[in-house]
Amino acid sequence: MLGLIGIRKNVDINIRERLAISLSKQPKAVKELNKLYEEVVIISTCNRTEIYISGCLGTEKEIRRIFEVLDWDISLLEYTFYLQGINVAKHLLEVVCGFHSKILGEDQILGQVKLAYELSLEHKAIHTKLLRLFEEAISCGKKFRTESKLYEIPVSASSIAVNEVEEFGASSVMVLGYGTIGSLVVKYALGSKFEKIFIVVRNKDKVPDLKDDRVNILDFNEYREVINEVDAVISCTAAPHIVIKDDYINKDGRNIMLIDLALPRDIDETLSKNKRVTLLDIDTISKLDGNNKKLRNEKMNEYKFLVNEYLNEYRDWLNIREVTYYIHEMKNTGNSVVESRAKSFEHKCKDKRDIDLATTLIKSTSDYYINRAIKLLKEEKLKGREEECLNILKQIFMEN
Repeated sequence: MLGLIGIRKNVDINIRERLAISLSKQPKAVKELNKLYEEVVIISTCNRTEIYISGCLGTEKEIRRIFEVLDWDISLLEYTFYLQGINVAKHLLEVVCGFHSKILGEDQILGQVKLAYELSLEHKAIHTKLLRLFEEAISCGKKFRTESKLYEIPVSASSIAVNEVEEFGASSVMVLGYGTIGSLVVKYALGSKFEKIFIVVRNKDKVPDLKDDRVNILDFNEYREVINEVDAVISCTAAPHIVIKDDYINKDGRNIMLIDLALPRDIDETLSKNKRVTLLDIDTISKLDGNNKKLRNEKMNEYKFLVNEYLNEYRDWLNIREVTYYIHEMKNTGNSVVESRAKSFEHKCKDKRDIDLATTLIKSTSDYYINRAIKLLKEEKLKGREEECLNILKQIFMEN
């Protein structure tokens, strides 16, 4: 039986923090839980903490035991949910495809699931049911993103801003600020085909070596010399005042796109009257994001059939595992019959070539009928009517 305990949706960040398991603590948590359960995987990100186990979570006692191992405050139990059986597989497949992400369809979760899987693999905490489930989930996540082409629909203000600049036709871009938003903008810009990328910061030493020849680092005393030479500017500083004033942008020259992701705003709004300027602020970008959310939702629902395909495959695999013992027994019976018949023939024939040929023929015949029996048993199992079939096969192959 598969089990899952996780944090409910839309729980306040203060609660999520108390139920989070930091990366440094995850190896110990996996080891401790693995003492109680056959298999364990922990997914813990800024938006979710989920514990997957091979075992039963049908009682509050079991859930309390997990709380104790993880040193969680039992008063937080009301903020958790638990699932069992095939619903665990369904949930993970939806998670890895981005259906449960705060930013619908975001792609970071696929990498996070893969890291969780690799950690449990490293500590030998998965080997059968969860091993197969997470392998299927990672494969599903990759296929879902490839076939749905979600990467063509930006999923954050930073990525949308870079996408807008690309569509504007810019070959050079300037990014003002290198905080949380600025560093994300730079990340997306580095993944695009810009010929030049200027990063403007107050302290150049705070920008790591990005190992990209297109990048130039400027301070706030230098950027005004370059700003009229670029095709686009994305500004996202934490300054309490206007950073790009109206007179910083020349009235004449080629068109330039200015995107303001800051609040308070970085860019003087009167620049929208400049004929060569296309000015977008955070509200405009947010509306574009709203449209993208709708597009992502439509696209994801269009390809949700992939989740169902992988779920059905995993369910079939679980069902087949239930008759694995009998399959092995039939194969063992076949091998015993081959060995017995081959020895009997060996006593009657002295030519080794004839003995080898007879053994091969006996083995081939045995395998043919054993494999047909196994195929029939699997088919009947998936139809939910394997009991009568199994009784007959036991009489033929497993009873003297």
